[in-house]
Amino acid sequence: MKHKIPKTNALRILDKQKIHYDIHTYEWNEDKHIGAEVGNHFPELADRIFKTIVLKGKSKELFVCVIQSEKHLDLKKVAKACGEKNIDLLPLSELEKNTGYIRGGCSPVGMKKKYKTFFDTEAKMFDKIVVSAGKRGLQMEVKTEELIKVVDGKLAELVMTEEK
Repeated sequence: MKHKIPKTNALRILDKQKIHYDIHTYEWNEDKHIGAEVGNHFPELADRIFKTIVLKGKSKELFVCVIQSEKHLDLKKVAKACGEKNIDLLPLSELEKNTGYIRGGCSPVGMKKKYKTFFDTEAKMFDKIVVSAGKRGLQMEVKTEELIKVVDGKLAELVMTEEK
C-alpha cells in the first residue's frame, strides 16, 4: 500500500502549476533539526539539500534565503542582495505568524505572503534541489529553475566562503 503524503501549501502550489516533484520523507527529531541532519537520511542527495531561512531587514521587510543545508549565511552578502543596510534572522517566535510554517518545516513555496526570495548561486550547479515541502520530515525534490521561477526567486551569493 502506498503511503499517503499530506498535501501542504507548497505541494498544492506545485500541483496547481503542474510542476513535477519527488517526495522524500524521514523521521523528524526535535533534537536533530538542523538542515545537515536531513542529509544523513538521504546521503545520495546530501549536496542538493537546501534549507530555507527567513530574515528581517532594518526596514522590517522579510526576506527568504535558500542555501545548501551545511552552509552558513553571510549576513553582509545577504543584506547586499536584499538591498538592506543590515539584516538578521527572523526570531523563531515570529516565523509561523509571518510564514505559516514552523522551524524544521519551512518551505520557500507557499508562505502566507510572497516575500523576496534569494537562492544561493550554488543552486544553479544542480538540475534539481531538495527543499522542505512545508512539513517536518517532508522534503520535495524539484527542478531548480522551476522552483526559482515559482517563487519569483533570484540568485545571489549568500553563504560564507570557506577561507578566511
